[in-house]
Amino acid sequence: MNSIFNLKGKIALITGGAGVLGSNFANVLAEQGVIVGIVSQSIDKAENAASILTKNGGQAFAIQANVLDKDDLQKAKDFIVEKFGRLDILINAAGGNMPGATIGPEQAIYDMKTDDLQKVVDLNIIGTMLPSQVFSELFAKQKQGIIINISSAAAQRPLTRVVGYSASKAAIDNFTKWMAVELAQKYGEGIRVNAISPGFFIGEQNRALLVTPEGKLTPRGEKIIEHTPMGRFGTPEDIDGALLFLCSDMSKFVTGTTLNIDGGFAATSI
Repeated sequence: MNSIFNLKGKIALITGGAGVLGSNFANVLAEQGVIVGIVSQSIDKAENAASILTKNGGQAFAIQANVLDKDDLQKAKDFIVEKFGRLDILINAAGGNMPGATIGPEQAIYDMKTDDLQKVVDLNIIGTMLPSQVFSELFAKQKQGIIINISSAAAQRPLTRVVGYSASKAAIDNFTKWMAVELAQKYGEGIRVNAISPGFFIGEQNRALLVTPEGKLTPRGEKIIEHTPMGRFGTPEDIDGALLFLCSDMSKFVTGTTLNIDGGFAATSI
């Protein structure tokens, strides 16, 4: 990656940093000389992800924290302040879906499991809002800081059957705009809040929905590719440029924006 981004020595924290997208974010930033904090509910996963970065020549550390537990996040903030004295970048990559919050082909809305819906809403909305609330206190004191939330193609165009995830990611778009205005107006232009909206990337949570065990497209996968002008699923590396842009001064007049990385999915119509 080109050094024009000038991120060397910055301190970044990535919730869900041991996941597919989160670990790629961590790797990209570490390559730029960023000191990366991997946050996971599982300390083993966080330490493993951090050790991989370290072995590859990066600087990383692990933090065990549940993004739904404010006390955990406060402890993480105290650790960062004690160790580094500041935080520069927060990436809210923790999130996900549950089968019970999705309506199957033979189901109706009254078959949806309320408990699963609540878990999806909590993870995606509260799991983004709480870290933003806790760590933005540092940004307010510093008059400087970057928050990047993770939205989804499902936020702008609700996906058939995917009710809980679509609704909660739509809330992320709204929260991103609200937080951007709140922090800039009260603490100055040095604090920016934006979101990245990935299109369809194959991960463990959606693999069976999109491809067969033999690697062929499912009917659902075929529909998605038909509505993706670039004709393929995304790869984690497709987000690299957007991530570095939003983390650097190259986007210093950009806030309250959701950047689509979706191969044109959001731009298509039937």
